[in-house]
Amino acid sequence: MTPLRQQMLDAMAVRGLAVRTQETYVDSLGRMARYFKRSPAVLTAQDIEAYMLHLVKDRKLSFSSVNHVAAASRFLFTHVLVQPETGQRMLPPVARTRQRQPELLSRLQTAQLFAHCHSPMVRMLLQTLYACGLRLSEGCHLRVADIDSAPDRLCVRVVAGKGGADRYTLLSPTLLALLRTHCRRFGCHQRPEGWLFFNPKTQQPLSACGVQRHYQAARRDAHIDKSGSTHTLRHGFATHLLEGGIDLHTICRLLGHGHIETTSRYLHLISPQFKPPTGIDPLDLLAGLPVVPPSTRLPPH
Repeated sequence: MTPLRQQMLDAMAVRGLAVRTQETYVDSLGRMARYFKRSPAVLTAQDIEAYMLHLVKDRKLSFSSVNHVAAASRFLFTHVLVQPETGQRMLPPVARTRQRQPELLSRLQTAQLFAHCHSPMVRMLLQTLYACGLRLSEGCHLRVADIDSAPDRLCVRVVAGKGGADRYTLLSPTLLALLRTHCRRFGCHQRPEGWLFFNPKTQQPLSACGVQRHYQAARRDAHIDKSGSTHTLRHGFATHLLEGGIDLHTICRLLGHGHIETTSRYLHLISPQFKPPTGIDPLDLLAGLPVVPPSTRLPPH
């Protein structure tokens, strides 16, 4: 590890940047250094702008991806190299990123997706992402101790979510029953680290890339043509709660959004035709899913 890389990591750790942010910044600067075959410390603002233009025109990357380079460079020059004037010049491209509406899965498609996920460990994680509205990184790093099953609590604690913020979200009775069965099967509570979703070979949390591969395989096996990733389940959580009559402010807190304007985009996704099933708590999303007959399930690979 180069001294500059270590300085960058130390500066980010001191300022409490999330692990994912640290990884993104270091990766962005590393790619730029390999492109120029020079240390980022000797690059000028013009060099970095030229590299960003290369990413847009030649690599065809989105502006949101290119913005990572600007943010990482600004942090490097401002907090590591102590050149605040140069750092302030590392501004993101002025073009606004296109705001696309996510492709939502219907309740039937969500149930089919779970039925066609052949890994019990990953299936339980996907169900938890949907029932709690979690980001994938948050779900992968859940521990048994984060599940509060006391009758007067029934919640899931999310530790160091986006922006390093902790929060609490839903724990429905249906999810709690599934998690108890899951823990008995895999002995999660008996393992030193207490991870809920782990690789049995390494004993480490499931990797995000591995979970995404399982998600895409289940989507194909269920013949779901809609695109997207595991984040689609978080979108479904918000939209299905809105359709069930839950207010926007509550959903905003459950998702961990800093501004309600971020949550309000789900208002455009709700279906006016949906009618909540009678006798089912609208907060218990798993209980509201239709039952997929076993005959529709494909045999394991």
